[in-house]
Amino acid sequence: MTADESLGRLDDDDYPAYTIGRAAELLGTTPGFLRAIGEARLITPLRSEGGHRRYSRYQLRIAARARELVDQGTPIEAACRIIILEDQLEEAQRINAEYRRIGGSSSLSAAV
Repeated sequence: MTADESLGRLDDDDYPAYTIGRAAELLGTTPGFLRAIGEARLITPLRSEGGHRRYSRYQLRIAARARELVDQGTPIEAACRIIILEDQLEEAQRINAEYRRIGGSSSLSAAV
């Protein structure tokens, strides 16, 4: 891999660039919190060749949302479930909008 390719990966939201310690520091939380949301299956960090957890920016955004809910008094398991449900709702809304877009253009074609 060239240096340019390596630097390009840093812009990738899914690239697991952060160790558990650095991720916890960025979020203002503890490695234990990140392990807990992993155990609740909210996020699944990738593992380095040495077996260490590595987090992407996308995963850190999810973890930040979980921390926000926990800081408001929501139990961690409930916070994880809320985020999973929010994600499922967003995906369902996206699919529905796509169906409406496709269905709307077909009915216009049929009317013409």
